[in-house]
Amino acid sequence: MTSRIIDLSVVLTAGLRTDPPGLEPKITHVGHDSGALEFERMFGIPADKQLEGKGAAVELCELSTHNGTHMDAPWHYHPTMDNGKPALTIDKVPLEWCMGPGVKLDFRHLPDGHVCTAAEVEAELDRIGHELKPGDIVLVNTRAGSRYGQDDYVSAGCGMGREATLWLTSRGMRVCGTDAWSWDAPLMSQMKRIRETGDYSLFWEGHKAGAETVYCHIEKLGNLEALPPTGFDVMAFPVKVDRGSAGWCRPVAILKD
Repeated sequence: MTSRIIDLSVVLTAGLRTDPPGLEPKITHVGHDSGALEFERMFGIPADKQLEGKGAAVELCELSTHNGTHMDAPWHYHPTMDNGKPALTIDKVPLEWCMGPGVKLDFRHLPDGHVCTAAEVEAELDRIGHELKPGDIVLVNTRAGSRYGQDDYVSAGCGMGREATLWLTSRGMRVCGTDAWSWDAPLMSQMKRIRETGDYSLFWEGHKAGAETVYCHIEKLGNLEALPPTGFDVMAFPVKVDRGSAGWCRPVAILKD
């Protein structure tokens, strides 16, 4: 039996609208000619004595751990998790959580700003004929995936609310993900509902569910539209950032042919 790998990450790129203004990644590309001069400065080897006068190409990055495809740790949501326990930072997340059977929920038809409910998650699982099991990695395909890098990306797609998040974690889910900028609905749509209702608990409600339960989510996934509803495994190991609220990762789906 052969396997096919689908890359579920996006390319970390400067100059694209992938984050709100001021939070974008900054990447400086240092070419081979400059690299040769750096080797000369650091080690004393003349640039013209290096192969074709070329040194090492490197990139200098100014990043948040929430730029690009990344996994949020419970510490990102709240200082405590599971009703009072110290929240895990990304370097403490068990690797066993980060691999398992994948399940894709197709919510591309839902409007921007919609907050998905537990009933909608259950209905989608019924539609695809899957009963959620502990260790499943649930990936949410929203309209935002088709808008990555465009001006409306941050405001695109639906999000997962507190109720839906707790419904998933109560069934043993520890890692989930979305192709949107956030696991929650876009922030401006949250603020609109708060202004309409006066209910401030609606702010970041999917993330804040982590204060009551234990889970990690991956944001800014790519290529979810290429996945079937089930029949694949997910591997998504985060970079170990000391005491980090998140870590960059390159998740993949492994399909059995």
